[in-house]
Amino acid sequence: MIKMASRGKTETSKLKQNLEEQLDRLMQQLQDLEECREELDADEYEETKRETLEQLREFSDSLKKIMSGNMTLVDELSGMQLAIQAAISQAFKTPEVIRLFAKKQPGQLRTRLAEMDRDLMVGKLERDLYTQQKVEILTALRKLGEKLTDDDEAFLTANAGAALSQFEKVSTDLGSGDKVLALAGFEVEKAKK
Repeated sequence: MIKMASRGKTETSKLKQNLEEQLDRLMQQLQDLEECREELDADEYEETKRETLEQLREFSDSLKKIMSGNMTLVDELSGMQLAIQAAISQAFKTPEVIRLFAKKQPGQLRTRLAEMDRDLMVGKLERDLYTQQKVEILTALRKLGEKLTDDDEAFLTANAGAALSQFEKVSTDLGSGDKVLALAGFEVEKAKK
């Protein structure tokens, strides 16, 4: 009996690792697409993005099936589900932010924000792109339970669009996202050790 339980844990761990790798691959695919957007013609870019989002939808459907059939994976997979919902709803345009959000890495999100502040000051980052990405990062930090400064809250209120409002609603409808992401982040960190 003990051997079966441990085998189930091993299989669950392997499945979880495979799912995380698949999510990382799809997020990297989106990031690569954004980085080489200038090299592609508009039709090629749109078709590739559409195909990648379709793969994310299929991955999301698979997660839903797994979550309904295997209760031991429910909490771990819900964090990935939230990240996929964000990508599909296109609330977040920056795959790197989605990845850091899914893995519950507020420190890295804050580092990215500091780099963006610097890039804006030296003229390396356009104001529109800065605003979009800062809103995404602040939204991710808020959903991860991080305390935002009054200035950050004001920035978010002034600049958050309908897509991010929809993401807030979707992630709230899926359950206690902060608890789920905390567990998912813990599991991701534990798996790395």
